[in-house]
Amino acid sequence: MPGAPSLLQTTVFAAGDGEKKAAAPFHRDELSLYTVPQQESRYVEPEAGQLEQSVATVRKLVEPYTDWCRDTYDKVKPKVQSVVRFGNDTYAYLKNPPKDFYPRAGIIGFTGVLGLFLARGSRIKRLIYPAGLVTVSASLYYPEQAVTVAKSTGDTMYDRAVQSYAAVEKLLKPQSKAENGTCSETKP
Repeated sequence: MPGAPSLLQTTVFAAGDGEKKAAAPFHRDELSLYTVPQQESRYVEPEAGQLEQSVATVRKLVEPYTDWCRDTYDKVKPKVQSVVRFGNDTYAYLKNPPKDFYPRAGIIGFTGVLGLFLARGSRIKRLIYPAGLVTVSASLYYPEQAVTVAKSTGDTMYDRAVQSYAAVEKLLKPQSKAENGTCSETKP
């Protein structure tokens, strides 16, 4: 049993200061030869070198820009993903189009070009004629989608018209005398 000697008491004679003391039994752990003195160790942060200080300064200077880039990326990422998804869906649709898709698309495009040809002279005509002719020809080929778009557009236009009317009415409405700070009450 290798641990047994540590349990036994042994007599140790040590040289002292000249006094003779009675021999007292010691355990081996009590002798200074077998114990490690308590050391007070504490972690001291090493001083930053010139390179570390330069990197820290650059980080502090660049931090607002990196935060702005991160915020912008978080805002733009969903939009980019939706555009990519739309492109993939369009590619899949055009790769295997429904029957008579390309002739219909050609006629709708031709009406747009015809609208540009008929709209000579005025910038407003150049906007209205092609858009109107394309809308009419597309609604002839795709009536269900045209009805859906017309309903949603009509609701949106109605809401915007009501908001505009309220804003104009608020601007043109004469201010009351109480709002001007004058009071028409007279004391008797």
